[in-house]
Amino acid sequence: MEPKVSIIIPYYNCKEFIGDCLNSVINQSYNNLEIIIINDGSSHHDTAEIESLINDSRIVYLKNDQTRGVAFSRNLGLERATGDYVYFLDCDDLLFGNAITYLAEHIGRHPAIGAYSKKLVRPSDFLQTSNSTDITVTRDNPEHFFKDMSILNVLIHKDFIREYNLNFSNKTLGYTDLTGIIPFVLYVKDLPRLNIETYFKRERNDPITNPGISQRELSADLRDFTEVMIGLYKTQGETGRVREYLDKVFLHYYRRNVMNLYQQKEDFDSNYMLLSNAAAHLNVKAISSQPMHTKRELKLLKAGNKRSFSKVLRLHAEVLELKNALGVTRIKKYIYKKILLKLPLKNNYIVFESFLGKNYSDSPRNIYEYIIENNLDFKCIWVFTDKRRKIPGNAKVVKRFSLAYYYYFAVSKYWINNMRQPLHLVKRDGNVFLETWHGTPLKKLVFDMKDIYSANPRYKSDFYHQSRAWDYLLSPNKYSSEVFKSAFKFDKEMLEYGYPRNDILYAPDKEVISNRVKGSIGIPHGKKVILYAPTWRDDEFYEPGKYKFNLRLDLKKMKEKLGDEYIIALRMHYFIADNLNVEEFEGFAYNVSKYDDIAELYLISDILITDYSSVFFDYANLQRPILFYTYDLDKYRDQLRGFYIDFENEAPGPLLRTSDEVIDNIINIDQVIKDKALAYAAFYEKFCSWHDGKATEKVVKRVLLDEKVL
Repeated sequence: MEPKVSIIIPYYNCKEFIGDCLNSVINQSYNNLEIIIINDGSSHHDTAEIESLINDSRIVYLKNDQTRGVAFSRNLGLERATGDYVYFLDCDDLLFGNAITYLAEHIGRHPAIGAYSKKLVRPSDFLQTSNSTDITVTRDNPEHFFKDMSILNVLIHKDFIREYNLNFSNKTLGYTDLTGIIPFVLYVKDLPRLNIETYFKRERNDPITNPGISQRELSADLRDFTEVMIGLYKTQGETGRVREYLDKVFLHYYRRNVMNLYQQKEDFDSNYMLLSNAAAHLNVKAISSQPMHTKRELKLLKAGNKRSFSKVLRLHAEVLELKNALGVTRIKKYIYKKILLKLPLKNNYIVFESFLGKNYSDSPRNIYEYIIENNLDFKCIWVFTDKRRKIPGNAKVVKRFSLAYYYYFAVSKYWINNMRQPLHLVKRDGNVFLETWHGTPLKKLVFDMKDIYSANPRYKSDFYHQSRAWDYLLSPNKYSSEVFKSAFKFDKEMLEYGYPRNDILYAPDKEVISNRVKGSIGIPHGKKVILYAPTWRDDEFYEPGKYKFNLRLDLKKMKEKLGDEYIIALRMHYFIADNLNVEEFEGFAYNVSKYDDIAELYLISDILITDYSSVFFDYANLQRPILFYTYDLDKYRDQLRGFYIDFENEAPGPLLRTSDEVIDNIINIDQVIKDKALAYAAFYEKFCSWHDGKATEKVVKRVLLDEKVL
């Protein structure tokens, strides 16, 4: 019979992830499991979630009377464990299907065995199983084996736990694993590790509202670290191997965090005392092995010489800043922070940017053109990726991330953008930031998303810090206002006027504009226009900011069936890096991805085809037919994003899965219009009723002229 393995899972407010975690354990190929879950004082909703999932006879469910921390919960699990082996798992992580099998097969007489972990990046990773038959075992000394200071993904023999009283100090929230690692450092020469990955480590992507222990504020992290380290130095530090290990742990922490701690000026005194108290236990020999500047800092820190330590650390910070400034881009940032930010603000300067400087478009364009047309006394600066860009009026055009770019962002009172600003831009006292945003949300956004599968794992944290700079946020409808408050954690002034970019859809001369746009693109006279404007997929990317897109529409068949009456204009999302090649379909397919203003493309189109892009909320202002080509609806809705609305029932057009269905609905578009008339009317009332063609005027009066808007 297989030896029993006790898997210990502390659980605290982790309802979004516990289902996946438990499924990965219950479905292990190894059967003789004892699954011990310790509810560490979770909220009512989280407790209800975990208790609804306990339907396996192998589960032992324990509850703490209040929140006591991971260490207390693990110790409780150890007391109740009846297995021959013990394995610790975090409630937001997952196991490969054969994880326990492989570890149990190779542990032999060793007190413990480990394997490698893998970061959870995208939904498809859930489905992966390590089926490798080419398994090798390497051996490491405990100091190297536990260099990440974690006891996760290690199968431990229960006899070793009993003999050496392995447990976890519950005096702190963080760094409690260290107290469980020390027995291995004391009593074990080396430990085996499999060369395969057996563990999914989920990085909490919401460090603002639901942080993991390792994502806390640095001062709190330092308090826990130094308390644990001082305790271990005092109780275990006389043993040479343990002292060497603790010295390495301290030095690693110091090198990684000291500059961040130094930059927290308001907490420097308290942070210094914590570090100094721990550094007092450092072995002089460990200090002597460090680089010259670190050695000097540590000697002063160990001696408790705060004044000299602060001076040396400041010099170190300045040297690093100068070193980082080497290179053209870094030099510009250095000049920006050290010189340009000290220049006085110019109260009538406005910096405009749209879609990362790629377009002259969207609500920033409408606001700018209103200023020109009404001769308002502002100096306008437009940011583009191409400095040669020509636009109406006498605006100053600057290249994105040039020295001029940094100068104007430093001195301009007003910033107007439809996306997030770069993290390194500093909002000064007196700056006014108007965030126009760029669409009514269908897809879940930021803090309403359970998980982030985009290329940037810091998405939520970055977004939170960027959005704290926004003074005003435009909203196109009541629904969006509620979403923005929740998804962006936005608590400043919401301008509920509709989107300036949609004013053109109510313009009295929109027919004239449409004819001009058709002529500029070269659309044949008399042809109807289909606009295809899909969004991007979070999990299909080359690198941050560059996303893939596979065109699923059968253009060849569409040309055969529809070419006599229609042409199709293809408008890819600005995130998508792939360049479309439609030369094969010349005269039928037009790539308009680089056309500045999508609102002008709405005017020329008779039918919109989209998927989950917010374009249909804007297009509905025209009350023209919309088709939804949603070939991957289940994946997009259930795995990648999730929707705010009941998309299948509220969409103002049919949801189609194949090119044939799209073609058939275009051929029978009059019937589609009749079938969706009631749904379209309800949709228009909910999402478009604020628009009256005067949003731009209202925004300018409120933000730039400080006038009341009724």
